[in-house]
Amino acid sequence: MVLFVGTHERQLDEKGRLALPASFRTHLGEHCYLVFGDDQCVNVIPSAEFETMAHQLVARVERGEVSRQRQRAVASSASMVAVDKQGRVMVDDKLRAYADLTTESRVIVTGNFTKIEIWSPQRFARINEEGTSDLAGETQLGTTDSTTDSTTDSTKQQKEDRGQTTPMTAPRP
Repeated sequence: MVLFVGTHERQLDEKGRLALPASFRTHLGEHCYLVFGDDQCVNVIPSAEFETMAHQLVARVERGEVSRQRQRAVASSASMVAVDKQGRVMVDDKLRAYADLTTESRVIVTGNFTKIEIWSPQRFARINEEGTSDLAGETQLGTTDSTTDSTTDSTKQQKEDRGQTTPMTAPRP
């Protein structure tokens, strides 16, 4: 499995083309898929990975785990694109509108392990800050630490300080 990691600043040209980082494009081959991503980014997915994801999505819809509307949104937003000799892909109007990207403007291209994401700089800054805060342990009240699967002591104390939990007391005789 190929892993895409790192963050790169790029620019969409006047035609909506984006030059992908060399470290990313070597793993895409001649074609890849661009599709609506979570949190209003554009996902760039290698062809084989996209086909696997599509089959999994169809199966999840058939089991009732995911709505047909989500399946339609993914399928209708997807486009197979060629990676040209300069390592560029064409980001079409629909995808640019979804992710709030404009031609001749700066974009953020980041790896998310199995896919590449294209972001508007403002949205990426917000989403990245949320993720960084989560990693630093500044999670929302009532969430759990993924490494221990229990509410952190500091979160418990914050909830108690705000009166959101009832501290245990010894039973009265």
